[in-house]
Amino acid sequence: MEDPQPDLLYSEEEEALRAAVRDLLTDHCDAAGVISRIESDTPHDLALWKSLADGMGLAGLLVPEDRGGQGATHREAAVVLEELGRAVAPVPYLSSAVVATEALLACADGEDVLASLASARRIGVLAVGLHTAPGASFATARAVDGVLHGELTGIADAAAADVLLVPADDGGLYAVEADAVTVTGQTSLDLTRPVATVVLDGARGRRLGDAEPAVRRALRAGAGLLASEQFGLAEWALTETVRYLKDRRQFNRPVGGFQALKHRLAQLWLEVVNLRAAARNAAAALSAGRDADVAVAVAQAYAGQVAVHAAEEALQLHAGIGMTWEHPVHLYLKRAKADSLAYGTAGAHRRALAELVDLRAP
Repeated sequence: MEDPQPDLLYSEEEEALRAAVRDLLTDHCDAAGVISRIESDTPHDLALWKSLADGMGLAGLLVPEDRGGQGATHREAAVVLEELGRAVAPVPYLSSAVVATEALLACADGEDVLASLASARRIGVLAVGLHTAPGASFATARAVDGVLHGELTGIADAAAADVLLVPADDGGLYAVEADAVTVTGQTSLDLTRPVATVVLDGARGRRLGDAEPAVRRALRAGAGLLASEQFGLAEWALTETVRYLKDRRQFNRPVGGFQALKHRLAQLWLEVVNLRAAARNAAAALSAGRDADVAVAVAQAYAGQVAVHAAEEALQLHAGIGMTWEHPVHLYLKRAKADSLAYGTAGAHRRALAELVDLRAP
């Protein structure tokens, strides 16, 4: 008997979770506040993170209950990321509650670190470049008797981390306290998810497990659930653009009534609903632990271009107001552009998909 196809519809529990997260973000993550924050030296909104991760218990969604978490699945985490994408929220949810958490779940040791992340007492970051695709090679630190040396670049949310999970050349994954390393911010297009260089100069780490399977698992989950963030971003762009074009008038009629714009929005709507299906399928596959590599590759082969297209259309169709710093659409375009490179480009995922389904180029 064949396995049943996953149900991609949202459950009542998932819709309730969405409503709760959206209400919190509506109250505490307005566009003006995000723009003001990225102009400062502290782009991460740690008060919002505390409300989400501690107050609502979202930091431990992917952690089993017997290990100090909520015992939920990737489907629930995907719903959270959809809402964070809609708000371009400057919080380290993907970095800590998904990627770092998944790496720890694959380790033989480190239950105390996992529990501290699940309870939101600390923020964890996997010290692998944000651009790294699942299955790709990654930079490592040099390890000598548990003492680490080296420089790792492109580490997302490193500035907010309390503990870093560092892969080393001896094959181990080490937990390193953030105050033992030097974190230097890099120029980042997306200021709501800043990247940094991490320098380890004699930092002592505790080996938690093998780096290769932990990093592979973490990056796969990160890439798969990033598609949900990209969907949330694209859906916001489409919804806000439609709303604006209904309100804006030209030649004494709503701009949205012009046929050329209707065609552009109809095409974008098709792309966005297809992205929702791909993102939901990736989350369902990660939850079930079946065909996840294929589902993630499919989602990421498609998600980046749709999110970027949606943000570009929003920018253009908002006309002059869309070009201003005060309007939030630039936040969405920058996040979409950065996300299109995160955890592997679309081309890298297409190549991976071709290998997985044995459709390699001649």
